Amino acid sequence: MAAFDEPAFDAHERVVFCHDAATGLKAIIAIHSTALGPAAGGCRLWSYATDDEALHDVLRLSQGMSYKNAMAGLAFGGGKAVIIKTPDFKGTDALFERFGDFVEELGGDYITAEDVGVSVAIMETIAHRTHFVSGLPPKGGHAGGDPSPKTAFGVFKGIEAAAKFKLGRDDLSGLTVAVQGVGNVGYYLCEFLAKAGAKLIVADIDAGRVKRAREDFGATAVGIDEILEQKADILAPCALGAILTATTIPKLKVSIVAGGANNQLETNEDGKRLADAGILYAPDYVINGGGIINVASEYFDDMDNAQVLEKVAEIGPRLTGIFEKSAASGKPTNEIADAMARAIIAAAR
Repeated sequence: MAAFDEPAFDAHERVVFCHDAATGLKAIIAIHSTALGPAAGGCRLWSYATDDEALHDVLRLSQGMSYKNAMAGLAFGGGKAVIIKTPDFKGTDALFERFGDFVEELGGDYITAEDVGVSVAIMETIAHRTHFVSGLPPKGGHAGGDPSPKTAFGVFKGIEAAAKFKLGRDDLSGLTVAVQGVGNVGYYLCEFLAKAGAKLIVADIDAGRVKRAREDFGATAVGIDEILEQKADILAPCALGAILTATTIPKLKVSIVAGGANNQLETNEDGKRLADAGILYAPDYVINGGGIINVASEYFDDMDNAQVLEKVAEIGPRLTGIFEKSAASGKPTNEIADAMARAIIAAAR
């Protein structure tokens, strides 16, 4: 494992390997940039085939958080953590508290919160040992708690903007949306889409989640290996990343890709592949910024819930601006967004 030689290493400021034999904790915290403020990003609990795979994931995710926070106009840099779910993993309170110790030792350079596999209850346990944590239960009308509904709301507003730009639609009624992954974010997104009159096709590795989406929203279920090839107006990836590749993009039968997953493109070149195929791509770290906006409002205690929703709704116009710049320049939307985010970070330095 050579962090400096890892393809996803992007001049990260710090990469911390956390190990505690007593609890079995194995984790990695990656701080990409603190130019705009403390590095903020969720903690992911996941099973990785190798430690190298975990390192690659946390490096990509932390860079994405730098860009996400910059584009959302937050006083946060970019960071991320992964707790490796080993075959003998025991998710004890002691393990999560020990992770909190490692976060505390960073002295506020990294702010942790929920991500895949981590709940509000786990965040509360981590908070036993560190002040540098967000995603705790809301208090007194302020924002807080599970950021998934805010992430989903931002994705929904982004889908509205994409449908307007690409399809000339003022609403989503009658449009078909294929949602890959109906966990927390995906489920809440389906709720927004169903209320807007969209038709849903869903897939998830968890049969119980699929059943719930079918029962609650009248969604059509397909296999996880079939969802990317469905004929639909919009594909909303809401599971894990790197699903848009040189192999999968030619199989897409949609006009728009706009979803909540991080790192949807396997490589930057895949953004051009989408553009060449006539598919409008909503850069993931722009459209899924609602959750971190919620986290920031909780951490800085500067907005109530209504104000958070107003700020999340700005994701729609922000994406429209990116779409317009892409159309005018001929550059893919991901390249436009990357350049904008890098410029914001560079100016802060």
